[in-house]
Amino acid sequence: MTEGPATTPRSGRSAATRAVLFLLAALALAGSVTAAVRIGTADVGWTDLARVLGTRLGLDVEPLPPLVDSLIWDLRLPRVLMAALVGASLAVCGTVLQAVTRNALADPYLLGVSSGASTGAVAVIVLGVGASALGVTGGALAGALLSFGLLLALLRRTGLDSARIVLTGVVVGQLFTALTSLVLMASADADTTRAVTHWLLGSMAPARWNTVVVCAIVTPLGLLAAWLRSNALDGLAFGTDTAASLGIGVRRTRMLLLVVTATLTAVAVATVGAIGFVGLIVPHGVRFLVGPPHRVLLPYAALAGAVFLVWTDALARIAFAPREVPVGVLTALLGVPLFLLVLRKRGEL
Repeated sequence: MTEGPATTPRSGRSAATRAVLFLLAALALAGSVTAAVRIGTADVGWTDLARVLGTRLGLDVEPLPPLVDSLIWDLRLPRVLMAALVGASLAVCGTVLQAVTRNALADPYLLGVSSGASTGAVAVIVLGVGASALGVTGGALAGALLSFGLLLALLRRTGLDSARIVLTGVVVGQLFTALTSLVLMASADADTTRAVTHWLLGSMAPARWNTVVVCAIVTPLGLLAAWLRSNALDGLAFGTDTAASLGIGVRRTRMLLLVVTATLTAVAVATVGAIGFVGLIVPHGVRFLVGPPHRVLLPYAALAGAVFLVWTDALARIAFAPREVPVGVLTALLGVPLFLLVLRKRGEL
């Protein structure tokens, strides 16, 4: 692989074009969330959705039967909102990591961060050490930071060469995947193993309002933290020397951004399991549409990632109904050919 900036120099779009694209993306997200709530094995009409929302807002509408109301409010709506938040988080993580590592193939899954977060979360669940939503998130964060710390330690002498980053990330990911399997085999019973294995493939089914609230707090804060370092990301995308010449504190900025991406990944994994390829394919598509400047790229990537995962999860619910496909399986099926396309476009395949 050849080393180079994660972004390709482009003139980008005009401000007016970008504003129109942003408005269209926001409308697409709102429409996607609304439409996806209706999709599933049980039919939900537009009137049903309006009545549920009207009831929660205290409007004078006739309430739905409790079973239908619970289906929409307690299951469908949290699930769709969680898909949007996780998709936004992973897309932002991929965008940041591709700039920080100068590697167009970087995302939390390929660099082993998702595997580390999975190990931490599974250890908390199986061993019962603070097995609450907060405890699982804390375990996932510890695992994500540990895996990324190990990755950086292994790259300390060889540098952030493009090929070494991916290869070392794969090794780290396999290590933590093996540790996860070891924890399951050593400590979990058959039912727990089956449930955790299904969760590790990525599923929005566990989403509830309490976990949605956590993600709704963490995701915008992570996006804001990355967006405020947009100029630094632009510099880092073209190398540490370029960034340093612009007066950017390379080491401090890089570590801050890595902690932000590890936190976003950990919260996503703790809630819905490991979902790959969203952080890889979405930034490339958005970068093609709006250009490489991260001040513009990051918000668009968040919106596009949200829309992408909302519809992928909707497809997961109905593709083999009444059985549900883990959404991580579908993102992999969609992501692998696009991953190969990126490699081919870069002349590395």
